[in-house]
Amino acid sequence: MARSVLVTGGNRGIGLAIARAFADQGDKVAVTHRGSNAPDGMLGVTCDVTDPEQVDAAFAEVEEAHGPVEILVSNAGITDDTLLLRMSEEQFTRVLDANLTGSFRVAKRATRCMLRKRWGRLVFISSVVGLSGSAGQANYAASKAGVVGFARSLAHELGSRNITSNVINPGFVATEMTAVLPDERKQETLGQVPLGRYADTTEVAAAATFLASDAASYITGAVLPVDGGLGMGH
Repeated sequence: MARSVLVTGGNRGIGLAIARAFADQGDKVAVTHRGSNAPDGMLGVTCDVTDPEQVDAAFAEVEEAHGPVEILVSNAGITDDTLLLRMSEEQFTRVLDANLTGSFRVAKRATRCMLRKRWGRLVFISSVVGLSGSAGQANYAASKAGVVGFARSLAHELGSRNITSNVINPGFVATEMTAVLPDERKQETLGQVPLGRYADTTEVAAAATFLASDAASYITGAVLPVDGGLGMGH
């Protein structure tokens, strides 16, 4: 039976791969974006996750077209990297608002209907950096570490209603952003990864569809690394 799935930031990169993986399973998939068009065969809704009114309107549009959201993948996020002493307060709070508070906004809105149905799947896309840290990414790492604590709190709160809440921690992923890095930087990066390669976006997507599947119905509060072994020990 087709389920109603919403992937925030699902118009490119990891989010797009996740959206396509759910669509390939026959689910009804909607993606949020900030002005670009949705992929073919999917419902696109304009939504900036830093705006509570846009979040509410986006969910209302999805509910009208596909029914209440049963599976939420909170993927939308931003970076604004710089060293601590150069980082402005606005740079820090802007990243926290999009990545962490944005996850709060969409999860709170999604669970309203999940609680009524007594079934739901929440999947949050964090990062290996959220556990290991990274120079120049104090804001991003803090936001992604916060997502883990947030998701695990929801696992405690919502488990009795058959709603699971899990986190995926991708490592280095082959995207448009990493493709333009200098070869020297790529080799330096890959030298830290036991498997010696970037992840493909479809490998992150496979983790998302698994965590939303019946096979993962007894998994909640988990942090699933898709990082080629980069985060071992964290």
